[in-house]
Amino acid sequence: MDAARLNIEHIAEAISRTGPEGSTDFDLNPEVRAALPEARKLRKAAVLVPLIERGSGLNVVLTRRSAMLKHHPGQIAFPGGKVERDDASPEAAALREAHEEIGLDPETVSVLGELPFHETVTSFEIRPFVGLITRDFAPVPEVGEVDEVFEVPLRFVMDPANLAVRSRVWHGTMRHFYVIPYGPYYIWGATARMLKMMSDRVWLP
Repeated sequence: MDAARLNIEHIAEAISRTGPEGSTDFDLNPEVRAALPEARKLRKAAVLVPLIERGSGLNVVLTRRSAMLKHHPGQIAFPGGKVERDDASPEAAALREAHEEIGLDPETVSVLGELPFHETVTSFEIRPFVGLITRDFAPVPEVGEVDEVFEVPLRFVMDPANLAVRSRVWHGTMRHFYVIPYGPYYIWGATARMLKMMSDRVWLP
């Protein structure tokens, strides 16, 4: 059995043993988290963490959001979005959004499992689903939403040596956040934190 297939089975098994504790955009900013109201209402969202076999390894598929968007323009993200009333489940929402944003046919995705939720500074509770793309995939970026679809070696983003912490002032407060620079791409914020959450649970041999 090749290394990619072994890693796929290992990832699925590791995710199945994942506990319920999630992550937040405030993990590096406990003083901000402590000031949040206990009864805050979070909007439901879901993303797909798409994996695809390339040669002997696995890549993760990411998007660069349109520079024209009002919220988070130009940021690196997983395909995903709000859970709509018509969605059968958060998993269905993640697959629907991936189809809309990057042209990924849900029938070609084998969902390996679900990571714990991630809370964003914009008051979303994101449920990340890790899925393996089982057929050849030619992305079709959604016009006006996605400027680019690209791939990064999974082993690279899973390596703690490639994860860093950066800081900047946001709304008058110093905020700290995770980043994973890769070539011309600056993966940061919620996307980097969810990749770290996966890295904390999945060790690639």
